[in-house]
Amino acid sequence: MNTSQEVTGIPQHALDRLKGLRQANQPGGIFTSDLSVNEFLLVREAGFEPLGLVVGSCIYHVGVQLSSWSKNEEMIVLSQAMYHARELAMSRMGEEAALLKADGVVGVRLEVKRLEWNEHILEFMAIGTAIAHREGQPGFKGVNGRPFTSDLSGQDFWTLLHSGYRPLEMVMGSCVYHVAHQGMLSGLGNLGRNVELTQFTQAMYDARELAMERMQHEAMEAGAEGITGVVITEKSHNWQPHVIEFFAIGTAVKPIHDGVVSDVVAHPQIVLSVNG
Repeated sequence: MNTSQEVTGIPQHALDRLKGLRQANQPGGIFTSDLSVNEFLLVREAGFEPLGLVVGSCIYHVGVQLSSWSKNEEMIVLSQAMYHARELAMSRMGEEAALLKADGVVGVRLEVKRLEWNEHILEFMAIGTAIAHREGQPGFKGVNGRPFTSDLSGQDFWTLLHSGYRPLEMVMGSCVYHVAHQGMLSGLGNLGRNVELTQFTQAMYDARELAMERMQHEAMEAGAEGITGVVITEKSHNWQPHVIEFFAIGTAVKPIHDGVVSDVVAHPQIVLSVNG
């Protein structure tokens, strides 16, 4: 186990907690997990064992950027801040997984919340369950031999593997965008009419496209074949009016055996609920 000086950004208390967890190919220690019972069983059925919860945190001061009242434009300073802070949180979670000698992390949640003591300070947290192949089978690590990261549930992870694919890493794209205000004369002219607000449409369209394009670029650099479970969110984070962050995230995947995908896909099963 590395010391705190050797691991950037991970406090000593976290290192002490990790020492008590199970490590790959070492049965001693306990595991911790936020997997449901069904997820836990399916992860084990896929040949993997949970090692422990891994966490990455970053408290970040988001800078200020001025915008033109009447102009659609990206707030580049804010876009870079939101991306960098998430990247720090994700990398620290990945470092914890590497210390446990994990193959990867499933069920990752990436959360952002504003701290009350300063409107410009946000907390970014990444948390998931580190897992390792029960028999130490190689070939499941992510990019550059690091543990893969994925927001797949235990069920989706099992299904993905049985379809001949494996997760590489969570990929994301962020764009903070200022949507121009509508002039007073334009607003009065639209009163009582059904009419598209083309300036607003174009701004929202452009911002989403930028976020998705950046996510796709990350997947291409990772050598992925595609991205599953893409989610696109829009939040204002209590910034000034007309400033919105568009955030795209998903799990980049590729065939378990390069260029070879199994034609045998797990068949769905009919389940009847007994909960009424």
